[in-house]
Amino acid sequence: MTTAQPTPTGAAATLSEQLAAQLAQRITQRQLPPGARLASVRECPRQQRVSPSTVVAAYDLLQARGLVQARPQRGYFVREAAGAPAPRTAAPAAPPRPAPVDATALIRSMFQAQGGLRAPGMGTLPEAWLDAPMLQRALRRVCGEPEAWLRYGEPAGDITLREALSQRLQALGITAGTGQIVTTSGATHALDLVSRTLLQPGDAVLVDEPGWAVEYARLTHLGMRLLPVPRGHSPDGGPDLAVMEALIREHRPRLYVTVSVLHNPTGASLTPAAAHQLLRLAEAHGLTLVEDDTYAWLAPAHATRLAQLDGLQRTVYISGFSKILVPQWRVGFVAAAPALAERLIDTKLLASLGTPGPLERAVGLCLAQGSLRRHAERVGALLDAARTRTVKLAREHGFSFAAPPAGLFGWVDVGHDTEALAQTLLDAGWLTAPGALFHTTRRRSTLMRVNFATAQDARFWRQLRAAVRAAAR
Repeated sequence: MTTAQPTPTGAAATLSEQLAAQLAQRITQRQLPPGARLASVRECPRQQRVSPSTVVAAYDLLQARGLVQARPQRGYFVREAAGAPAPRTAAPAAPPRPAPVDATALIRSMFQAQGGLRAPGMGTLPEAWLDAPMLQRALRRVCGEPEAWLRYGEPAGDITLREALSQRLQALGITAGTGQIVTTSGATHALDLVSRTLLQPGDAVLVDEPGWAVEYARLTHLGMRLLPVPRGHSPDGGPDLAVMEALIREHRPRLYVTVSVLHNPTGASLTPAAAHQLLRLAEAHGLTLVEDDTYAWLAPAHATRLAQLDGLQRTVYISGFSKILVPQWRVGFVAAAPALAERLIDTKLLASLGTPGPLERAVGLCLAQGSLRRHAERVGALLDAARTRTVKLAREHGFSFAAPPAGLFGWVDVGHDTEALAQTLLDAGWLTAPGALFHTTRRRSTLMRVNFATAQDARFWRQLRAAVRAAAR
């Protein structure tokens, strides 16, 4: 931003106009979500190599466009979108329902990363690790069987896939017949079906914190009250059971939605002892546990699942294939007790009439023939090597991990507000996932989620260290 660029009208844009245009683009693309704080009038000149007066003029232009607002003694913040609905007022006896951090910022970042940005905060595997020929072979075979996809599929989902899933779950120690398995359009759809079947607006739901911003937003939009349970501080990898029990006694929640294996973002997994204690607590208070096992194919075979211990009596088990196959193959499933499975089918039919049978059958073939298992083993070896390299780089540059590194994600403590750092890193071409994205309400966090597979570049860690040092000054 050292030279003025021509505007569409032919006039040369001033430096303040260029800076305002750059920030406006980030706001409209949700790289700067509503509520995000802009760099201060002292920080921004160092980042952009312009004068403080240029920054003040740019921020004034953004205010004039209604994109940001100034808050005395606090700085400049991105405004909420015009016309956004006001939050509903909670019942007098209930705690206020927190507004989650804008989850679409996280979702949109996945698409922006596909446009060329380097993305250490990405939520998926690198494209080079995926096995397109395996999927092409399965699809060709399915397309050669037109009778399988010229009509509506089975309400519960493709039988080929459900039979293969029953065998897969048996290998994990979870007994579930085909009648207990309902296919969905990805794990997120599965979570949605369970919520719509078991909950009513206003119900309280326990959730992990930190946790998945999309799940926070989804439950809030359904009208649920989120009760965050601290996760990641316990040495057994589980939730804080004392906090959970206090919340249960006070608010009588219906569900607890949790990731028991390779938790996102900390990477922690429940120990058998912690899982047993959690099940005892659920039994004592009539709580249903929704176990999201999205990263099942990246986990050790011996990992403890809640559904394994209680036989799907009080647990609903959810998983999918987008994290191990390709993100666009939105194939997931729910395994539940027989009576609940029937209710889930009814909800599924009312919501979507069905799920994409050809994709389900293709996944079922990959699963039944062993090609998916072999692919997962190859990815696991690549991920182990990537994790070793990324952890080494992080520690060499002075950063620590808030939880033992495991699975796809690392929960890194950088010692400075990562939401502020995210904008500096974006200027340098790095898309990150700051800790604020993983809390039910916006808060300052020195933590950052990194994807071990996409954070192996030493240049990123050098840039991060430089950004932290500059911010400290």
